[in-house]
Amino acid sequence: MRILLIEDDEILCQSLSLQLERQDISVDLCHDGEDGLFRIREQAHDLILLDRMLPGMSGLEVLSAMRAEQITTPVIFLTALGSLEERVAGLDCGADDYIVKPFAFEELMARIRCISRRPRGLTSGALLSYADLSWNKEQNLLSCGPYTCTLSRREGELMEFFLSNPDQTLPRSTILLRIWGPDSEIESGNLDNYIHFLRRRLKTVHSSLHLATVRGIGYRLEQNPQSGASSPK
Repeated sequence: MRILLIEDDEILCQSLSLQLERQDISVDLCHDGEDGLFRIREQAHDLILLDRMLPGMSGLEVLSAMRAEQITTPVIFLTALGSLEERVAGLDCGADDYIVKPFAFEELMARIRCISRRPRGLTSGALLSYADLSWNKEQNLLSCGPYTCTLSRREGELMEFFLSNPDQTLPRSTILLRIWGPDSEIESGNLDNYIHFLRRRLKTVHSSLHLATVRGIGYRLEQNPQSGASSPK
């Protein structure tokens, strides 16, 4: 899971970031509303933790803007504004949850787990399936009928991202941000290498799916039109 934390209290940011990373959650940080909205538009995160009182744009303005642009990434407000009217305003604006500072980290993790169990999902859980292909994250196993193979950690992260967004064109920039993070110095050509590896894995398990190149944009996991496969489950 990758979380975007938008909070102008840098000490709180660092503390939360360390605790979340101990839970195997990747965290990206920003400290003002305008920068936060820019990062949100990249849609490279599973969840946004958003303060209400931010420089540049308030948290409510950020949330209103992203919902107006049909960005559905779940949002949890983390704020000192805890009156009934303020909580109602935040939820009515489109927040998925609202936590008043100060809060216990254990409560935050419980709220994150709660959102992750919703149908939209922040994580894939142990098993992701699409068409004839299944990816078992816990067993590190890609399978199609009787055929199976294992993936490297990075291959698994990429496969999980594609299986979570089937038939959607994923821009190269979004893939790089989501899998490697904004501070990575990975060269773009490395992504092409991993796409090549995943295409070989799909052939190994005899899947009807393939990774299509969308020229000038990115990649899309889709049914191979030559496979004659049945429609996705």
